[in-house]
Amino acid sequence: MKTKAAVLWEPGKPWSVEEVDVAEPGPGEVLVKMTYAGLCHSDDHNVTGDFPGVAPLVGGHEGAGEVVAAGEGVDRVTVGDAVMLLATPACGVCRFCSSGRSYLCDANADVLAGLRPDGSAPFASGDRKIGAYAQLGTFAEHTVVRQTQLLPYERDIPDACAAIVSCGVVTGYGSTVRAAQVRPGQTVVVVGAGGVGMSAVQGARIAGAARIVAVDPQPFKREQALEFGATHTAESMEEAAPLVRDLTRGVMADAVVLTVGVLDGEMLAPADQLTAKGGKIVLTSVARHDDDRPRLPLSPFLLSAKSLIGVVFGLTNSAADVNAMLDLYRSGSLRLDEMVTRKYSLDEIAAGYEDMHAGKNLRGVIEF
Repeated sequence: MKTKAAVLWEPGKPWSVEEVDVAEPGPGEVLVKMTYAGLCHSDDHNVTGDFPGVAPLVGGHEGAGEVVAAGEGVDRVTVGDAVMLLATPACGVCRFCSSGRSYLCDANADVLAGLRPDGSAPFASGDRKIGAYAQLGTFAEHTVVRQTQLLPYERDIPDACAAIVSCGVVTGYGSTVRAAQVRPGQTVVVVGAGGVGMSAVQGARIAGAARIVAVDPQPFKREQALEFGATHTAESMEEAAPLVRDLTRGVMADAVVLTVGVLDGEMLAPADQLTAKGGKIVLTSVARHDDDRPRLPLSPFLLSAKSLIGVVFGLTNSAADVNAMLDLYRSGSLRLDEMVTRKYSLDEIAAGYEDMHAGKNLRGVIEF
């Protein structure tokens, strides 16, 4: 069938919104009619070349929609279900899924391959194959997805909220609650207050942190951070250092969470200066694919018994943790509606990313 989608033909080129063919769902796959897709910075890395997928591809890895058709053997969802589309699959049977670490599922091996594991294409334009970013391609009116990358949700959850939970919220929330394991009374610094960072701020608040410092160069995001639970803000890590030192009487932060748009190895040293002995530096960002020289004072870091933690999907178990977050939303503890700053049509995707780079949005979404 034909569908409208945002295609990246090659890195460095803009998104091209055009009509393409979408494949019929095969065994274990479903066809999803999209309702919302989040404009996550990770998709923009395909355009900038910082960490690109395999082009050509239909972008988008954060979203929500409705199942409209199912292939043979589908048993996790049914036609008519409202579903979130998850960038990290959960097969449920590999070593990592069976030990509660579905964010490391073995099926992740081909997530960024673009084409399906069997080499076929989820999208096409004429005789040219088009892949799907993260095996999802949520920047399309319809997309075909493996059932292992879907999570059904109840209709009392607004679709736009479900869309941003599927990646940005779960990743940021899990960074403080799961990766940093924030405990009541602790001090947390979140560097980068976009959609992921604001979710990390909320996770720290819900976990009981006494002091939450949000660091961002954009005044709008610093102001919003105070609304979402930050107790203090700073424009940079260098500016945050004396503030955190004063707040903690020299102890410094129990956790420093980096949720910046593009992680640079040079950022680790100032993050280390913010971190207390025995504290954690949590890396929840995408770095350039060729950045392999992090700068960190190794001896002081090691002798202070600090931890450096890499994060994917918030180190969460999608089946259990996402539903817990939705219950926090229902109770009023986790604020989601307020995180959706602006809605765009698919044709306005370029404007949406311009607003993201300008710091105007916590999370922009495409409304289908």
